[in-house]
Amino acid sequence: MQNAHDIALLLARFQFAFTVGVHIIFPAFSIGLAAYLAVLEGAWLATGRQVFLDLYRYWIKAFSIVFGMGVVSGLVMAYEFGTNWSVFSKKAGPITGVLLSYEVMTAFFLEAGFLGVMLFGMSKVGRGLHFAATCCVSVGTLISMTWILASNSWMQTPRGYRIDPATGQFLPDDWLAIIFNPSFPFRLVHMGLAAFLSVAFAVGATGAWHMLRARRAGAIASEPVRVMFSMAMWMAAIVAPVQILAGDAHGLNTLKYQPVKIAAMEGDWETEGRAPELLFGIPNMRTEHTDYAVKIPLLGSLILTHSLDGKVPGMKDFPRDQRPPSPVIFFSFRIMVALGVLMMLVGLWSLWHRRNSTLFTSPVFHIVALCMAPAGFIALLCGWVTTEVGRQPWTVYGLLRTSDSAAPVILSSMAVSMTAFVVVYVIVFGSGLGILIRLLARAPQEGEPDTAPARASDMLATRVHPAVVTFSSGKGA
Repeated sequence: MQNAHDIALLLARFQFAFTVGVHIIFPAFSIGLAAYLAVLEGAWLATGRQVFLDLYRYWIKAFSIVFGMGVVSGLVMAYEFGTNWSVFSKKAGPITGVLLSYEVMTAFFLEAGFLGVMLFGMSKVGRGLHFAATCCVSVGTLISMTWILASNSWMQTPRGYRIDPATGQFLPDDWLAIIFNPSFPFRLVHMGLAAFLSVAFAVGATGAWHMLRARRAGAIASEPVRVMFSMAMWMAAIVAPVQILAGDAHGLNTLKYQPVKIAAMEGDWETEGRAPELLFGIPNMRTEHTDYAVKIPLLGSLILTHSLDGKVPGMKDFPRDQRPPSPVIFFSFRIMVALGVLMMLVGLWSLWHRRNSTLFTSPVFHIVALCMAPAGFIALLCGWVTTEVGRQPWTVYGLLRTSDSAAPVILSSMAVSMTAFVVVYVIVFGSGLGILIRLLARAPQEGEPDTAPARASDMLATRVHPAVVTFSSGKGA
């Protein structure tokens, strides 16, 4: 029976990881794309250049689909909190539930209130009001990210609470301490930059694809294609180095408040000064040793403490039952860092091409930019895995174990539920991504059509995919 319960718990954890992993892509895409749309519309109003309006109308169609899929995928997790993780919800709900309610009352209402104007109001309201609506939707996505990260960061570094001895519930004592817990500012900046960087490479890859197609056809890419590629590469060149600095600051914060997570990420078992950096290895939780280690002397202390003599923690300093699974986060962390460095190098390479006036004519660079399309999102997922798996075995770090947070789930029910989730998600979100790719496969035009037809009868002739209207009106109504 105990073995069946353990398997059911593992499936419940995997189900939540799967649904969150699918969901997190869409809000990140929405955050970056909403900000990009606000910049495009602002540039159009400031300069009067048609190319910015064309790009706005092109990318708003993609935004409507991404935003819709984000809403749908996010609803599922609320039900999981109330079913598979009802014990966690009961104990931590007085804090996490309130923070997520703030997200609904501020961000969700702001986005829902102005999304319809943003999508369909270009020809119905004044330019200034429409730009305000776009900005409100963009700000709404940032506010949503803020509240969600406040809740999740509190689970990582809990502060400002007391525990009711009768019920075991976490009760708020100081809301400012709860919201602005030690890891929150670092994670907010890191996540925001990750969203902007992910969208920059998605936009850049789209531009690169259309420039390669134009080159094969013996033509010159249109102005909208060149402009969006240029803007994306500027974003990559600026944000990628800043993101690496933000990640370094986040690492120092994690070392202070969650040292065992750092030890597991680095594959370090013994606490030592002048520690090496393990570029590669396979941490072995059973033998308490990292096999096949490839080390660079002193670099571990320098990166983690900014001192060659700094002391780096080892997992042996912590009880076995409080160590996260090192092999998982050892590799997820390295994939994230490798992709981050690669994105920075591509951004810097774009500056070299810009200086030599070859940004729009180098097929090799365009192929590289195209291949980098998913890099930001993969890095984001790896960062999420590192953060969340590195918190194990806790849901509320150091206070509430994951095994004590789950409802008494039944193995057969979890197996059926997990299978159904995978099948439905593949069909629904696979279809949504297919529609999105079809939209982006068509190059933006000079005189790009609006998302809202001038007359209802024009709906039959509009070039907007019907799914755009379906997804958008679902939340914008």
